[in-house]
Amino acid sequence: MTKFIRFIGKIIVLLLLIATALDGLYTYVFTHALGRNKIEQVMNGQPQQFDVVILGTSRANNHFVPELFEKKGYTTFNYGMSGSHLLETALMLKLMLHKGWKIKNIVLEADLNLTNEKRDEGTFAWFMPFLHQSDSIKEHIKSEADFIPLYYVPFYRYNKFDARIGFRAWYKTVMNEPTNILHNKGYYPLGVNPRAKMKNDLRSLKPLKNRYYEEIKKLCKAHQINLIAVTTPMCSDVKGMNYFQKVKQAYPEILPYEHVIDEDRYFSSCGHLNDAGARKFTSILLKTLPLKK
Repeated sequence: MTKFIRFIGKIIVLLLLIATALDGLYTYVFTHALGRNKIEQVMNGQPQQFDVVILGTSRANNHFVPELFEKKGYTTFNYGMSGSHLLETALMLKLMLHKGWKIKNIVLEADLNLTNEKRDEGTFAWFMPFLHQSDSIKEHIKSEADFIPLYYVPFYRYNKFDARIGFRAWYKTVMNEPTNILHNKGYYPLGVNPRAKMKNDLRSLKPLKNRYYEEIKKLCKAHQINLIAVTTPMCSDVKGMNYFQKVKQAYPEILPYEHVIDEDRYFSSCGHLNDAGARKFTSILLKTLPLKK
Protein backbone atom coordinates (compact mmCIF):
# COMPACT_ATOMS: atom_id res chain seq x y z
CA MET A 1 0.00 0.00 0.00
CA THR A 2 2.85 2.38 0.90
CA LYS A 3 4.56 1.64 -2.43
CA PHE A 4 1.34 2.36 -4.28
CA ILE A 5 0.89 5.71 -2.50
CA ARG A 6 4.49 6.63 -3.30
CA PHE A 7 3.95 5.65 -6.92
CA ILE A 8 0.83 7.82 -7.15
CA GLY A 9 2.71 10.66 -5.48
CA LYS A 10 5.52 10.41 -8.02
CA ILE A 11 3.02 10.46 -10.87
CA ILE A 12 1.37 13.59 -9.44
CA VAL A 13 4.73 15.32 -9.00
CA LEU A 14 5.75 14.36 -12.54
CA LEU A 15 2.49 15.70 -13.98
CA LEU A 16 2.92 18.96 -12.06
CA LEU A 17 6.46 19.33 -13.37
CA ILE A 18 5.31 18.70 -16.93
CA ALA A 19 2.39 21.12 -16.55
CA THR A 20 4.71 23.78 -15.10
CA ALA A 21 7.20 23.33 -17.95
CA LEU A 22 4.46 23.53 -20.59
CA ASP A 23 2.96 26.56 -18.87
CA GLY A 24 6.31 28.33 -18.99
CA LEU A 25 6.92 27.39 -22.61
CA TYR A 26 3.48 28.54 -23.80
CA THR A 27 3.68 31.74 -21.76
CA TYR A 28 7.11 32.64 -23.11
CA VAL A 29 5.93 32.29 -26.70
CA PHE A 30 2.69 34.25 -26.30
CA THR A 31 4.28 37.01 -24.21
CA HIS A 32 6.94 37.62 -26.85
CA ALA A 33 4.62 37.62 -29.86
CA LEU A 34 3.57 40.62 -31.93
CA GLY A 35 1.06 40.98 -34.69
CA ARG A 36 -1.39 38.11 -34.13
CA ASN A 37 -4.06 39.87 -32.05
CA LYS A 38 -4.77 43.23 -30.49
CA ILE A 39 -4.09 42.16 -26.91
CA GLU A 40 -0.62 40.87 -27.80
CA GLN A 41 0.06 44.14 -29.58
CA VAL A 42 -0.84 46.15 -26.48
CA MET A 43 0.99 43.89 -24.01
CA ASN A 44 4.15 43.17 -26.00
CA GLY A 45 4.50 46.41 -27.93
CA GLN A 46 5.79 49.85 -27.05
CA PRO A 47 3.59 52.61 -25.54
CA GLN A 48 1.58 54.40 -28.23
CA GLN A 49 0.12 57.87 -28.74
CA PHE A 50 -3.23 58.25 -30.50
CA ASP A 51 -5.66 61.06 -31.11
CA VAL A 52 -8.48 58.49 -31.31
CA VAL A 53 -8.75 54.95 -29.99
CA ILE A 54 -11.89 53.01 -30.89
CA LEU A 55 -13.16 50.42 -28.41
CA GLY A 56 -16.08 48.00 -28.31
CA THR A 57 -17.34 44.78 -29.82
CA SER A 58 -17.68 43.68 -33.44
CA ARG A 59 -20.06 46.62 -33.81
CA ALA A 60 -16.98 48.78 -33.28
CA ASN A 61 -14.54 46.52 -35.11
CA ASN A 62 -16.72 46.48 -38.25
CA HIS A 63 -18.21 49.99 -38.09
CA PHE A 64 -15.42 52.55 -37.54
CA VAL A 65 -12.92 53.18 -40.34
CA PRO A 66 -9.63 54.64 -38.98
CA GLU A 67 -8.51 55.62 -42.49
CA LEU A 68 -11.28 58.24 -42.61
CA PHE A 69 -10.36 59.59 -39.16
CA GLU A 70 -6.74 59.92 -40.30
CA LYS A 71 -7.75 61.83 -43.42
CA LYS A 72 -9.17 64.42 -41.01
CA GLY A 73 -5.84 64.55 -39.17
CA TYR A 74 -6.53 62.19 -36.25
CA THR A 75 -4.05 59.36 -35.60
CA THR A 76 -6.43 56.46 -35.02
CA PHE A 77 -6.57 52.73 -34.36
CA ASN A 78 -9.61 50.46 -34.02
CA TYR A 79 -9.23 48.21 -30.99
CA GLY A 80 -12.76 46.86 -31.18
CA MET A 81 -12.79 43.09 -30.61
CA SER A 82 -15.40 40.86 -32.22
CA GLY A 83 -17.31 38.82 -29.65
CA SER A 84 -16.03 40.81 -26.70
CA HIS A 85 -18.09 42.25 -23.85
CA LEU A 86 -17.50 45.38 -21.79
CA LEU A 87 -15.53 43.27 -19.29
CA GLU A 88 -12.81 42.78 -21.92
CA THR A 89 -13.12 46.34 -23.26
CA ALA A 90 -12.51 47.83 -19.81
CA LEU A 91 -9.55 45.51 -19.28
CA MET A 92 -8.05 46.48 -22.63
CA LEU A 93 -8.21 50.16 -21.64
CA LYS A 94 -6.60 49.40 -18.26
CA LEU A 95 -3.70 47.66 -20.00
CA MET A 96 -3.18 50.56 -22.40
CA LEU A 97 -3.05 53.06 -19.56
CA HIS A 98 -0.83 50.86 -17.39
CA LYS A 99 1.61 50.58 -20.30
CA GLY A 100 1.77 54.37 -20.52
CA TRP A 101 -0.30 55.01 -23.64
CA LYS A 102 -1.28 58.61 -24.39
CA ILE A 103 -4.83 58.87 -25.74
CA LYS A 104 -6.77 62.07 -26.44
CA ASN A 105 -10.16 60.61 -27.43
CA ILE A 106 -11.84 57.26 -26.98
CA VAL A 107 -14.82 56.45 -29.18
CA LEU A 108 -16.66 53.66 -27.40
CA GLU A 109 -19.45 51.60 -28.93
CA ALA A 110 -21.90 51.25 -26.05
CA ASP A 111 -25.26 49.79 -27.01
CA LEU A 112 -26.08 46.07 -27.02
CA ASN A 113 -23.00 45.32 -24.89
CA LEU A 114 -24.57 47.17 -21.96
CA THR A 115 -26.90 44.22 -21.34
CA ASN A 116 -24.42 41.97 -19.51
CA GLU A 117 -21.34 41.95 -17.28
CA LYS A 118 -20.19 38.47 -18.23
CA ARG A 119 -16.96 37.60 -19.99
CA ASP A 120 -16.70 36.43 -23.57
CA GLU A 121 -14.81 33.14 -23.47
CA GLY A 122 -13.06 33.68 -26.80
CA THR A 123 -11.77 37.21 -26.17
CA PHE A 124 -11.10 36.53 -22.47
CA ALA A 125 -8.77 33.69 -23.50
CA TRP A 126 -6.37 36.07 -25.26
CA PHE A 127 -5.62 37.79 -21.94
CA MET A 128 -4.74 34.55 -20.15
CA PRO A 129 -1.09 34.15 -21.25
CA PHE A 130 -0.40 37.47 -19.48
CA LEU A 131 -2.19 36.60 -16.24
CA HIS A 132 1.01 36.27 -14.18
CA GLN A 133 2.73 39.20 -15.91
CA SER A 134 -0.01 41.77 -15.30
CA ASP A 135 -1.49 42.86 -11.99
CA SER A 136 -4.15 44.73 -14.00
CA ILE A 137 -5.43 41.46 -15.46
CA LYS A 138 -5.19 39.67 -12.11
CA GLU A 139 -7.19 42.32 -10.26
CA HIS A 140 -9.73 42.70 -13.06
CA ILE A 141 -10.72 39.01 -13.09
CA LYS A 142 -10.43 38.21 -9.38
CA SER A 143 -14.20 37.93 -9.06
CA GLU A 144 -14.44 35.24 -11.76
CA ALA A 145 -15.60 31.90 -10.35
CA ASP A 146 -12.60 30.03 -11.79
CA PHE A 147 -9.94 32.59 -10.87
CA ILE A 148 -8.11 30.30 -8.41
CA PRO A 149 -7.44 27.44 -10.86
CA LEU A 150 -6.73 29.91 -13.66
CA TYR A 151 -4.11 31.69 -11.59
CA TYR A 152 -2.61 28.92 -9.46
CA VAL A 153 -2.89 25.64 -11.40
CA PRO A 154 -0.07 25.26 -13.96
CA PHE A 155 -1.25 25.00 -17.58
CA TYR A 156 -4.92 25.02 -16.55
CA ARG A 157 -5.70 28.20 -18.47
CA TYR A 158 -4.14 26.87 -21.67
CA ASN A 159 -6.11 23.65 -21.39
CA LYS A 160 -9.37 25.44 -20.57
CA PHE A 161 -9.07 27.87 -23.47
CA ASP A 162 -7.47 25.41 -25.88
CA ALA A 163 -9.51 26.72 -28.83
CA ARG A 164 -7.80 30.14 -28.61
CA ILE A 165 -4.48 29.61 -26.83
CA GLY A 166 -3.90 25.87 -27.16
CA PHE A 167 -1.30 24.00 -29.19
CA ARG A 168 -2.61 25.16 -32.57
CA ALA A 169 -2.38 28.85 -31.61
CA TRP A 170 0.99 28.27 -29.91
CA TYR A 171 2.40 26.59 -33.02
CA LYS A 172 1.14 29.36 -35.32
CA THR A 173 2.72 31.91 -33.01
CA VAL A 174 6.04 30.05 -33.02
CA MET A 175 5.92 29.94 -36.82
CA ASN A 176 5.00 33.64 -36.89
CA GLU A 177 1.98 32.89 -39.05
CA PRO A 178 0.32 36.24 -39.86
CA THR A 179 -3.32 37.16 -39.25
CA ASN A 180 -5.44 39.98 -40.64
CA ILE A 181 -6.65 41.22 -37.25
CA LEU A 182 -4.34 44.23 -37.26
CA HIS A 183 -4.80 45.13 -40.92
CA ASN A 184 -6.55 48.41 -41.83
CA LYS A 185 -5.50 49.87 -38.47
CA GLY A 186 -7.68 47.32 -36.69
CA TYR A 187 -10.82 47.85 -38.78
CA TYR A 188 -12.33 44.65 -40.23
CA PRO A 189 -14.47 45.39 -43.31
CA LEU A 190 -17.44 43.15 -44.05
CA GLY A 191 -18.82 42.37 -47.48
CA VAL A 192 -22.37 42.00 -48.75
CA ASN A 193 -24.02 38.80 -47.54
CA PRO A 194 -27.06 38.02 -49.73
CA ARG A 195 -28.16 35.22 -47.37
CA ALA A 196 -28.16 37.35 -44.24
CA LYS A 197 -31.48 37.75 -42.41
CA MET A 198 -32.14 41.45 -42.19
CA LYS A 199 -34.23 41.31 -39.03
CA ASN A 200 -33.62 41.23 -35.29
CA ASP A 201 -35.53 41.25 -32.03
CA LEU A 202 -34.29 43.35 -29.11
CA ARG A 203 -37.46 43.21 -27.02
CA SER A 204 -35.93 41.00 -24.33
CA LEU A 205 -32.86 43.21 -23.87
CA LYS A 206 -32.41 45.68 -21.04
CA PRO A 207 -29.35 47.88 -20.44
CA LEU A 208 -27.75 47.40 -17.04
CA LYS A 209 -26.09 49.94 -14.81
CA ASN A 210 -23.00 48.28 -16.20
CA ARG A 211 -20.01 48.17 -13.83
CA TYR A 212 -17.49 47.92 -16.67
CA TYR A 213 -18.92 50.89 -18.53
CA GLU A 214 -18.69 52.82 -15.27
CA GLU A 215 -15.05 51.72 -14.93
CA ILE A 216 -14.29 52.99 -18.42
CA LYS A 217 -15.83 56.37 -17.58
CA LYS A 218 -13.78 56.64 -14.37
CA LEU A 219 -10.54 55.67 -16.13
CA CYS A 220 -11.08 58.25 -18.83
CA LYS A 221 -11.87 60.96 -16.31
CA ALA A 222 -8.80 60.11 -14.23
CA HIS A 223 -6.52 60.22 -17.28
CA GLN A 224 -8.17 63.28 -18.89
CA ILE A 225 -9.32 61.31 -21.92
CA ASN A 226 -12.27 62.63 -23.89
CA LEU A 227 -14.70 59.69 -23.82
CA ILE A 228 -17.37 59.65 -26.54
CA ALA A 229 -19.81 56.76 -26.19
CA VAL A 230 -22.12 56.06 -29.13
CA THR A 231 -24.75 53.62 -30.29
CA THR A 232 -24.37 52.16 -33.78
CA PRO A 233 -26.83 51.34 -36.58
CA MET A 234 -29.25 48.43 -36.91
CA CYS A 235 -31.02 47.27 -40.07
CA SER A 236 -34.56 48.40 -40.93
CA ASP A 237 -36.53 45.40 -39.64
CA VAL A 238 -35.85 45.34 -35.90
CA LYS A 239 -38.41 44.71 -33.19
CA GLY A 240 -37.80 46.45 -29.90
CA MET A 241 -35.84 49.46 -31.12
CA ASN A 242 -37.07 51.24 -27.99
CA TYR A 243 -34.14 49.43 -26.35
CA PHE A 244 -32.05 52.41 -27.45
CA GLN A 245 -34.42 54.77 -25.66
CA LYS A 246 -33.73 52.74 -22.50
CA VAL A 247 -30.02 53.19 -23.13
CA LYS A 248 -30.52 56.94 -23.40
CA GLN A 249 -32.52 56.99 -20.16
CA ALA A 250 -29.85 55.02 -18.30
CA TYR A 251 -26.92 56.91 -19.85
CA PRO A 252 -27.90 60.32 -21.29
CA GLU A 253 -24.29 60.95 -22.37
CA ILE A 254 -24.33 58.13 -24.95
CA LEU A 255 -24.80 59.69 -28.38
CA PRO A 256 -27.56 58.04 -30.47
CA TYR A 257 -26.53 56.88 -33.94
CA GLU A 258 -28.66 53.76 -34.23
CA HIS A 259 -30.96 55.34 -36.83
CA VAL A 260 -28.47 57.21 -39.03
CA ILE A 261 -28.27 54.30 -41.50
CA ASP A 262 -31.21 51.97 -42.02
CA GLU A 263 -31.01 50.96 -45.68
CA ASP A 264 -30.33 47.23 -45.78
CA ARG A 265 -27.94 47.58 -48.72
CA TYR A 266 -25.44 49.03 -46.27
CA PHE A 267 -25.58 46.01 -43.95
CA SER A 268 -23.78 42.67 -44.00
CA SER A 269 -26.14 41.38 -41.30
CA CYS A 270 -28.82 43.13 -39.30
CA GLY A 271 -26.39 44.29 -36.63
CA HIS A 272 -23.28 44.81 -38.75
CA LEU A 273 -22.60 47.29 -41.52
CA ASN A 274 -20.76 46.22 -44.64
CA ASP A 275 -17.71 48.20 -45.77
CA ALA A 276 -19.78 50.74 -47.72
CA GLY A 277 -22.07 51.20 -44.73
CA ALA A 278 -19.15 51.55 -42.32
CA ARG A 279 -17.58 54.24 -44.49
CA LYS A 280 -20.85 56.14 -44.71
CA PHE A 281 -21.37 55.79 -40.95
CA THR A 282 -17.83 56.95 -40.14
CA SER A 283 -18.27 59.96 -42.44
CA ILE A 284 -21.43 60.91 -40.53
CA LEU A 285 -19.63 60.52 -37.21
CA LEU A 286 -16.75 62.73 -38.27
CA LYS A 287 -19.14 65.59 -38.95
CA THR A 288 -20.72 65.46 -35.51
CA LEU A 289 -18.46 63.81 -32.89
CA PRO A 290 -17.04 66.22 -30.28
CA LEU A 291 -13.43 65.10 -30.82
CA LYS A 292 -10.64 66.84 -28.97
CA LYS A 293 -7.79 67.99 -31.19
